[in-house]
This record gives sequence, C-alpha cells and structure tokens, in this order.
Amino acid sequence: METSLYLPVKTFLESLGYAVKGEVGHCDLVGLRDEDPTVVVIGELKLTFNLELILQGVDRMSVGDEIWLAARLSARGKGRESDSRYRALCRRLGFGLLGVDGSGGVEVLVSPVAPIPRKDPRRRSRLVEEHRRRRGDPSVGGGTRTPVMTAYRQQALGCAAAMMSAPQRPRDLKPLFPDAQKILHRNVYGWFERAERGVYALTATGRLAAAGWGVEPVACQGGN
Repeated sequence: METSLYLPVKTFLESLGYAVKGEVGHCDLVGLRDEDPTVVVIGELKLTFNLELILQGVDRMSVGDEIWLAARLSARGKGRESDSRYRALCRRLGFGLLGVDGSGGVEVLVSPVAPIPRKDPRRRSRLVEEHRRRRGDPSVGGGTRTPVMTAYRQQALGCAAAMMSAPQRPRDLKPLFPDAQKILHRNVYGWFERAERGVYALTATGRLAAAGWGVEPVACQGGN
C-alpha cells in the first residue's frame, strides 16, 4: 500500500529540516519550516512511477513551492524510474523524484527545481492553516480507507472526550478547543445534542466515535 512509503519519505523530508504531516488538504505529505513558513513542500506517493503520479504533482504546483514525487523502486531496476524520458519530464516540471527500496531506503532520482507557475493563494493558505492547526501527525499519508484526522475532527473528538462524563458548555471547552462553539452548533458529525440552554451532551453516535478513536476523557474548567 502507498502508506508503506509514507514513513521513509517523511523521514527523508524531515532530514531536510521540514516538519512533515500526512494527508493535509488532499496532499499525501506537507512540510513546513518554522523559520521559513513561506516555503511549502508537498509530497505525493504511488506504488509505481506512472503518469497519475506526475498529474498529481502538476495539480499541487498551484499550492506548493517544492514538489516531491515518490514511488517504490522496481525489483530489477527496470521500471519507469529508469526511463530517461520520465526523469526528463520531472526535471522540466521542476519535480523532485524519490525511489523507495524494499528496506525503506530512499534514493534521490531527480532533485527538484523551484517552479514558476502561478499559485492559488486561497488554496495555499488553507493548506498551511490546516497543517499548523493539526496536533501532531495523526494521519498516515497515502491512505484512503479511514477518515482523515483533520484539525476540525481532532477538536470535535476532544470536545466529545470532555463530554464523556458530563454535558459541557461551549465556553468551558473553548480554552482547550477554540472552535468548540462552532463545532457544537454545526454538529457536522451528529455527535452532539443540546441538553439544555447553552449546554451540550454526547449522542450515542458521539460516544461510539470517541470510543472508536480511543479518546480519553478530558478535564475542562466547567461541567454540569
């Protein structure tokens, strides 16, 4: 699976000084540097080097400054990665190309060159904001079978954890979860219900969600 490539590529990009997180804004990996937040690095993963991988890279050019494409090296070294035309195309597009071997080693096949295409400021800013708001790196890049642990979902689960023992008021949750008011009011996942005026409790679905993600109860300032 593509997720098997995530850790080797993440480790490689971290060695270049980037803080890397998976599945941010539909990108398999996104890397930022605290000292230089203007540079956005994006990584895309595929089990084999193919046209789809390059097309994904092209799509990411509007939001990223440095694009790395990564795939597993073929067993006999006769895959697309050895095709000079494939490498030349990546060079022309400014993409970096990484090969991951069976033991998790990463080989730089093509070094990236800063592209000049026009950026999409709104999409780019959403990508950076999601990376910064997400706690830790909860989603493995390249996965498609489980829900992505977005910053919003993390806060929603945190609110659910705080309600495991008793209903809560949004203002009591806000110090730990800044978006608590919006999360409880919108109730996107159907996890919350109004117990009384200004007080919310967990639904049965909310309890199952918290238990399914292994969420531990959280102590808040208030409680009912």
